[in-house]
Amino acid sequence: MRYVVFNQKGGVGKSTITCNLAAIGAQQGLRTLVVDLDPQGNASRYLLGAEADQPAEGAAGFFDHVLRFALRPRDAGEFVTRTPWENLDLMRSDSRLEELQGKLESRYKIYKLRDALEALAEDYDRVWIDTPPALNFYTRSALIAAQRCLIPFDCDEFSRRALYGLLESVGEIQADHNEALEVAGIVVNQFQPRANLPQRTVRELIEEGLPVLHPYLSASVRIRESHERATPMVHLDPRHKLTQEFVALHDALR
Repeated sequence: MRYVVFNQKGGVGKSTITCNLAAIGAQQGLRTLVVDLDPQGNASRYLLGAEADQPAEGAAGFFDHVLRFALRPRDAGEFVTRTPWENLDLMRSDSRLEELQGKLESRYKIYKLRDALEALAEDYDRVWIDTPPALNFYTRSALIAAQRCLIPFDCDEFSRRALYGLLESVGEIQADHNEALEVAGIVVNQFQPRANLPQRTVRELIEEGLPVLHPYLSASVRIRESHERATPMVHLDPRHKLTQEFVALHDALR
């Protein structure tokens, strides 16, 4: 199963959700791949720490190879890096993705990621794709390559207004490029159960019939420590409330 975590708004927890759900699946024995398509590389740094700064072929190397139209195509697995965590691999990001984007768009390479991930289907039980905070070439490639879409939502009015347009964008990709794509659900992130606004906002989304997933992910300082140590919550603090919420969310997606 291939998942894309998508929201055009920045700072909603895409990389955090991607990496923690992937790490949980890997710990449970699922052969798991994370594809980091965000030039900022937050998911890559989360899973590799300082090693993410070392030169290595990853997503940028893959797309550069696509542009070269080599007579001997390389296996997509050659652009994958192992992480310190068992069963968890990464197609890492780097800043070259920005340089390549215009060329990829002009030469209409929008289906190449899907083809590569389909070629890796026998190697991985789960693929998680982290996307940049924009509806650009990489995000569209991810939506075309994925089977299910998760939408992080951080319970403010700006996010709510953007949500409807975001769902329309997913629907357009589904209609034009990927009939198999479905919205697996809206992931409520940084939820504060004692605050009135988040409770009301989530309740209204549910009343509108939108696919809000449960459980909600709590706000926690511990996640910042997880980022700093480049260690997903399931490895940093397995008994923490937020870790258990991630586990329950992962298991609900099966």
